Amino acid sequence: MPEEVVVQGKDVWKVYPSEAGPVEALKNVQVEVRRGEMVAVMGPSGSGKTTFLNCFSGLDDITRGEVRVEGVNIHQMDDNAKSRYRARRMGFVFQSYNLLPVLSAVENVELPLLVAGVPPAPARERALHWLQQLGLGDRARYRPNALSGGQQQRVTLARALVSEPALIWADEPTGNLDAETSHEVMELLHQLNRDHRQTLIVVTHDRDVARMCDRTLTIRDGVLTSS
Repeated sequence: MPEEVVVQGKDVWKVYPSEAGPVEALKNVQVEVRRGEMVAVMGPSGSGKTTFLNCFSGLDDITRGEVRVEGVNIHQMDDNAKSRYRARRMGFVFQSYNLLPVLSAVENVELPLLVAGVPPAPARERALHWLQQLGLGDRARYRPNALSGGQQQRVTLARALVSEPALIWADEPTGNLDAETSHEVMELLHQLNRDHRQTLIVVTHDRDVARMCDRTLTIRDGVLTSS
């Protein structure tokens, strides 16, 4: 039986106004990602990769078309509803980590649960569980500036996983890491995909990263193709 479609885009366009005329950042995007897939999104700088992530995760509006996540049309929600949905059903891993420097590792990880309304005690328990799973149980009380780049990225992974999301969006997750640490992070993502059937969409310019995914979507001048 085919796996459930987690992300579906139909005739998705994103057009930005500019003084020189409209800029078509996404053009008629049609795409499906099924549960348990690990999909790379590749393309040159300025091709629309980050626009794709932002529009399909609901971080940015679309000009026209339809984006569904687990069957839910996310662009029919108001901003507050989209924020709550992302906190419950999506995880994000960014190149720049986006950890709050005044919070400890465990406080950063539990934050999405608190935003989603989970009581503090179970939120803390789940955050500690995922830090332990990712080999950071002894670093839970450390602030980001006391952690290495690889450790900070593991904290962002724990934060992305703590709400048991339908999918994880990873935007250049190895971009700030050296080669050895990049490989470790990608191995970890691959393991999460394999062991937990976690759906991952990885925006990257790195062909080695893309080779670890099930398939690659290529975007050029806002046009998406599959391979």
